[in-house]
Amino acid sequence: MSETEFLDLAESTLDKIEAAMDRLNDEDVIDVECKRSGNVLEIEFIANGTRIIVNSQAPLQEMWVAAKSGGFHYKRADGQWLNTRDGSELFASLSALASAQGGTPVTL
Repeated sequence: MSETEFLDLAESTLDKIEAAMDRLNDEDVIDVECKRSGNVLEIEFIANGTRIIVNSQAPLQEMWVAAKSGGFHYKRADGQWLNTRDGSELFASLSALASAQGGTPVTL
């Protein structure tokens, strides 16, 4: 994939994550605040002050996630962002991470 294609896809992915978290916040499922700065999305869990950071890494064509439980890298394959270590899908992983940090079940 070209760099332009990656950047468009990464931007779209960050938009989807932010919209999903905002929706969950608006529906009172979980109390979060999202902050976006360029290719970095910061999701703060208000109850405990923890954060999940999602950002794109254009040189590697990866999405990176930093959470309380560790750091994770996702590469595009078969139309999905897949973890480079265990093959888990980005949105499923974010759902599990947000559930753990937010203390309530969350599905993105």
